Amino acid sequence: MRLHGYWRSSAAYRVRIALNLKGLAYHQVPHDLRTGAQRHQSYTMLNPQGLVPALETNQGVVTQSLAILEWLEETHPAPALLPASARGRATVRAMAALIACDIHPLNNLRVLTTLRSDLGADEAQVSAWIGRWITEGFGALETLVARHGGRYAFGDTPSLADCCLIPQVYSAERFGVDLSRFPRILDCTAAARALEPVAEAHPDRQPDADPA
Repeated sequence: MRLHGYWRSSAAYRVRIALNLKGLAYHQVPHDLRTGAQRHQSYTMLNPQGLVPALETNQGVVTQSLAILEWLEETHPAPALLPASARGRATVRAMAALIACDIHPLNNLRVLTTLRSDLGADEAQVSAWIGRWITEGFGALETLVARHGGRYAFGDTPSLADCCLIPQVYSAERFGVDLSRFPRILDCTAAARALEPVAEAHPDRQPDADPA
């Protein structure tokens, strides 16, 4: 498999975590979002949306991180990243969607660039925007983790919820968002980060990462 991504992309980070947890081999193809490499014709032929990630597989190209996570779960079911019960699977999917659909899109590079270039927002205003939506979303997620979590976001085994949560916490830390109000999120994040497959997916450990 070939994973098209960018070291700091939260969406690509989710997929790396899932691939690593499942012990799957893959080759990374980096696209520097800062230079617009994801809009080159050679890539948009694979992914017409011109976004990362995209996963090239022997069954074709899969795009959109949540779809990729679901595809991985269906085609490589062990170890499972979804619970056995229908209710549990729905809860994990809701947690993942809360992050991937409601928090992350408001803070991705395209939105932040538009805030700066089209609306004239300064860095303090951009940071406030980021903090607002992460804090609001994490407020709801903290309740869900307190209700359904164990060692990890849902129960005592890693799930798709953790695949989405770890990158979002990384983003919050990067932009200086105060996470002290979310102790359950911090606890399950620490537990997941202690797993070597999760640690290997960290942006700083990717081949295209900026030098320290």
